[in-house]
Amino acid sequence: MSTTAPTVLFICQHNAGRSQLGAALLEELAGDRFTATSAGLSPASEVNDAVAASLAELGVDISARVPRAVASADLDEADIVVLMKPGLALPSAPRGEVLEWSFPNPEAWDVDAVRPLREAVAQRIHAELLSR
Repeated sequence: MSTTAPTVLFICQHNAGRSQLGAALLEELAGDRFTATSAGLSPASEVNDAVAASLAELGVDISARVPRAVASADLDEADIVVLMKPGLALPSAPRGEVLEWSFPNPEAWDVDAVRPLREAVAQRIHAELLSR
C-alpha cells in the first residue's frame, strides 16, 4: 500500500478565488494528509486580493501564488478533483473521483464578503475530505 498522500485538485474558472481558497484551506487544515493543488480553465493574471486577505487573517499567505491553467496531466495525476462550480468543461476526463461543489465567484468581492465563503469552503473540506 502506498503511503503517498492523495492529491486533491481544486478547479474553478480563473484559479484566482475559489480554487485557490480550497487548496490553501486544505493545506492548512489537513497538514500532510493530502497534497493540494489548484488550477483554472481561463486563469486570471493574479490571485484575488480579497481571497488572499481573508486567508492572511488565518496566517495563510497565498500572495505569491500565480493562477494557472488546468492541464490534462493535472487531471491524470489527481486522486480527487473538486470542481468549485458544477459543470465546468475540463480538457480531459479526470482519472480520480470528482466532487462538484457550488460556490459563488468572489471576483468583485471585498474581504468582508469573502469571509463567509472561506468558512463555507472550510466546512465542506471538513465534511467531504477530512472525514475520510
